[in-house]
Amino acid sequence: MATTRVIEIKTELPGPRSRELLAREAEAVASPLQVHLPIFAAQAEGATITDVDGNVFVDFAGGVGVMNVGHGNPRVVEAVLEQAARFIHTDFTVVPYPGYVELAERLSALVPISGGARAAFFNAGTEAVENAVKLARLYTKRSAVIAFEGGFHGRTMLSMTMTSKTHPYKTGMGPFAPEVYRAPFPSAYRGPTVSEALAQLERMFGQHVSPESVAAIVFEPQLGEGGFIPADPEFVRGLRRLCDTHGIVLVADEVQTGFGRTGRMFAMEHFDVEPDLITIAKSVAAGLPLSGVIGRRQIMDHPHAGAIGGTYIGNPVALAAALAVLDVFEEDAVLERATVVGAQIREQMLGWRDRYTQIGDVRGLGAMLAIELVHDRETKEPAPDLAGAVIDAALERGLILLKAGVYGNCIRVLCPLTISDPELDDALHAWDGALAAVLT
Repeated sequence: MATTRVIEIKTELPGPRSRELLAREAEAVASPLQVHLPIFAAQAEGATITDVDGNVFVDFAGGVGVMNVGHGNPRVVEAVLEQAARFIHTDFTVVPYPGYVELAERLSALVPISGGARAAFFNAGTEAVENAVKLARLYTKRSAVIAFEGGFHGRTMLSMTMTSKTHPYKTGMGPFAPEVYRAPFPSAYRGPTVSEALAQLERMFGQHVSPESVAAIVFEPQLGEGGFIPADPEFVRGLRRLCDTHGIVLVADEVQTGFGRTGRMFAMEHFDVEPDLITIAKSVAAGLPLSGVIGRRQIMDHPHAGAIGGTYIGNPVALAAALAVLDVFEEDAVLERATVVGAQIREQMLGWRDRYTQIGDVRGLGAMLAIELVHDRETKEPAPDLAGAVIDAALERGLILLKAGVYGNCIRVLCPLTISDPELDDALHAWDGALAAVLT
């Protein structure tokens, strides 16, 4: 493995300027937000972040899966500056602008939905999910929603209700939105099996909610916060069959899996199954707030005028960034790079699993990968303490990592898909050193 060429740690961590900012933050910022790494960003480029003390890190967090085309991508920056110089806001529903139409056209042509699609844009992933449920309810004239164990769909009231992980997202937040039901998500590592999960979902129709009352089934093609568990193709086909049988809208939440993260533009392309609606956000605009729902025309066009909207929906600067992101994908072979990056990281992870008994599983699609840490391979006892220690040790070596999983014992990869070979080599070298330090 190559020696370090990109990472540069000049100070102890946190450095003096970061320590000063941490002290100021403690006095000025609401404490529930203080859950981050103890460094402050000064600059970011490609797959690296330089902190205020001059330390250079490789970023495997990507703003939680937002920076698929890399930090400071020149085409995105140019598009943002050009649009900001022309105008920043009018509210599309008051005075519309061309960028909204162009992005809707391009994304509608890209999503794996046949027969014509329409798009609507919002600000955050949670808004996209809530609006997808609105659209499904208005189309079906039903109220119930089925989500899955391990799913994460956002932090606003309905999406928080749909989210499976209780702490920290739901603790003390009730009462929650009504008519949300939760089904098991199959896992090759921990279970249940696909057949067990589908059978339990069908039992729900007899014991908890009638299928005639269900507006939407909302699922992630690969769980994000839930531990990077990819859906089994048989399970996705089973969901499609149930939705077709009962007139339910199938919603694929691609907020984290979308825009090349799994080696396909949308993760649903792995399954040869069409959803009715797809939610997008995160990497669509390379860091600017933008989300959307793209779906079948009859569902998108069914609601009454004004049923969806908002002051900032489809901000023109964010739309310009999103159009530039699509250009980058087309011109720079980002999907091909994602496949290469994913294969290299997976190979390293499988080697680590062979070396360390505390790594119980390696999984994921494309470059959306994770390792799961356990105290015992036989019992599969989750080891969130080991995951945290590895993340801390990686930061000391110049690599930014994130946890995931309902037990907090998974370490996930959300690096820019445009990461260079030297950046990738440095990152894997740092991660390798962190594992050795903690697990041996």
